[in-house]
Amino acid sequence: MPSTKDFRDRIKSVSNTAKVTGAMQMIAASKMTRAQNMVRGGRPYADRIRDVLGDLAALAAQDENTETVDLLKVRPVKKTLLLLVTPDRGLAGALVGNLQREAGKFIQEAEGEVSVIAVGRKGERFITRTGGDLLAGFSVPDRPVMDDTVTVGRMLVEEYRSERVDRVVLIYAQFISTAVQEVTIRQLLPVEPAQRGEDDVQKLHQLDYIYEPSISSVLQSLVPRYIETQVYHGILEAFASEHSARMIAMQNATDNAQEIVEGLTLDLNKARQESITAELLDIVGGVAALEG
Repeated sequence: MPSTKDFRDRIKSVSNTAKVTGAMQMIAASKMTRAQNMVRGGRPYADRIRDVLGDLAALAAQDENTETVDLLKVRPVKKTLLLLVTPDRGLAGALVGNLQREAGKFIQEAEGEVSVIAVGRKGERFITRTGGDLLAGFSVPDRPVMDDTVTVGRMLVEEYRSERVDRVVLIYAQFISTAVQEVTIRQLLPVEPAQRGEDDVQKLHQLDYIYEPSISSVLQSLVPRYIETQVYHGILEAFASEHSARMIAMQNATDNAQEIVEGLTLDLNKARQESITAELLDIVGGVAALEG
């Protein structure tokens, strides 16, 4: 049976740990609120540009006279470029492990070779540790702006346009709610036309839109901006997911530490009572021996 001093030392140690995890929970909660607001503010724009580009690509695919846009060309997949967005730090529950598991599965099942561009040190270390082909690694600040991610988007476009890769795929953690983050795999290039029926495409043709100088020229200018927007928004989603997962993990750690402290306090009281009882028995036994 441990002594009362041992129990007090453990209680002090676990209480200090609870203070640290509690502080980390408060910091993560503050960052989470800011990141969630950025995601909710940017999501309508990211979704809308995806819809607009999908409609334009569908029109271009239907029109035989439209010049082919290089970023819409579908080639046989011999090499894939994977953009893997992960946190820089751990202590985010199962989030990092889930991202790495999905990335490893994708690399194993992909057709041909796979090169990786990692945003976040956890993903970069994972690819290096597993012997993957790491093309580049990036880190972005906690409050990213578009300028912080433009370089990544332009690199993706250049790799595809130069035909060094035949497909570009993004893996990131999509923010669903504070308690739920979903690993999402999305193809960025070639841009996939929107899934429209014949009637829908005819309706698009009937809309009174004027493209100057042409649909292909609009797409040539729009697709690179689209890729930059999707990369930026994917990173925003990843940050919101990371801070949400970390806040939940630190909250669970704090609750567990408090439960351990309660259990240790109960054991300490039992040990003290046993010690007091033993001392009383010794005193009573000594008195009885003297009287005898």
